[in-house]
Amino acid sequence: MAPENQPAAQPGAARRRSGRKHHPEDWCKPAENRAPACGGAAPTEAAELAHAVQVAEAAQNPAARVATRSEAVSPAAHPHADIRRYFARKVVVLIGMAIAVLLAAGLVLKAGSSGLSIAEIWEGITNRDSGREATIMWNLRLPRTALAIVVGASLAVAGVIMQSVLRNPLASASTLGVSQGAGFGAAVAIIYFGAGSQINSPSGAAVSVGNSYVVATFAFLGGIGTTAIILAISRMRRVSPTAMVLAGVALSAVFNAGTSLVQYFADEVQVASVVYWTFGSLGRASWNQIGLIAALLAAALIFFMANMWNYNALESGTATAKSLGVNVDVLIPVSLAICALISAISVAFCGVIGFIGLIAPHMMRRLVGNDFRFLIPATALCGAALLLLADVASRTLIAPTVLPIGAITSIVGAPIFLYLLLRRGFNE
Repeated sequence: MAPENQPAAQPGAARRRSGRKHHPEDWCKPAENRAPACGGAAPTEAAELAHAVQVAEAAQNPAARVATRSEAVSPAAHPHADIRRYFARKVVVLIGMAIAVLLAAGLVLKAGSSGLSIAEIWEGITNRDSGREATIMWNLRLPRTALAIVVGASLAVAGVIMQSVLRNPLASASTLGVSQGAGFGAAVAIIYFGAGSQINSPSGAAVSVGNSYVVATFAFLGGIGTTAIILAISRMRRVSPTAMVLAGVALSAVFNAGTSLVQYFADEVQVASVVYWTFGSLGRASWNQIGLIAALLAAALIFFMANMWNYNALESGTATAKSLGVNVDVLIPVSLAICALISAISVAFCGVIGFIGLIAPHMMRRLVGNDFRFLIPATALCGAALLLLADVASRTLIAPTVLPIGAITSIVGAPIFLYLLLRRGFNE
């Protein structure tokens, strides 16, 4: 106990005297494993931070119970049993989502007009010399399934990271105009750089999108340009999340108008190529292109998982993240650039597929919360499962006609986006 005439220590003075800079990971460790600051301030501050995160989660989920401040600060508030239950629940969700992806992939492999049985599907996958079955599986259905998995995961992960770094639950590549910017770049490549062509066959003439890597390059340039504009707008003062979405709507309108203008001055083959590409399809990518998307997705996941503690800290606000040692000025633009890259490459090879990056993060936040150790992989699995199911719907609703997969995702995603927008407006 300090003498009566001695002035009380200022809050945070112990940390300043200690000279130790805490890593964001310190606040997510159990108290007994955390390196304490001088004077024992770290556990209390960590509990206060955990309480703040819980309050933020409760704002998104009114049914959640928020512990009182005294419960949060109490050393007995988080015993080992609670920690084990916490991790067990998250692992169960991840396992469940992995099973959902496998089941959805099985439906994609089964759907089709050829009427293959399960035994024939298995024979075609395991025996490359099985003739018709192997041709159908390895040239058509397996590439389609693999592309749906990597593209769905890419769009979903880009969405959850955008929502985190922009502090906007309505952010995604489609709602902020990134996909539309990438689409404009792809249209320019198809029309002005010879990426669209006509194929003549005995069954008639058709159009195709050739030189996909040129399309991918211009799609990335369009996506990264849109991302730069969104980042500049987000740094303006008094820009609410709703205003950010409205800015995305405005950018989408600008890029859609630009796409219409370049189509107006193109010939019929080029216009048909752009329209065919815009529909969105999972059936036109090669194994090399799938490998490129998968490699970029893997690199992006490595970066995002390496910074998962930083994203956890960012959930409590930019000021809190900076106080915990997060280099926000580098993390945010680099994260957005990577999101633009994986979104643009997906758009380049599949067309504009909307709302996967919006729906999947919101679904997984309700199941695993805001802990990015689990939220990132869960969202990737959810996005893959959603796009697989959308592909099944596009091929079976009015079979044998295959509907544009972008239309299917928009029909499902637009009402959900409207609900989230209205709910946020009512809360504000």
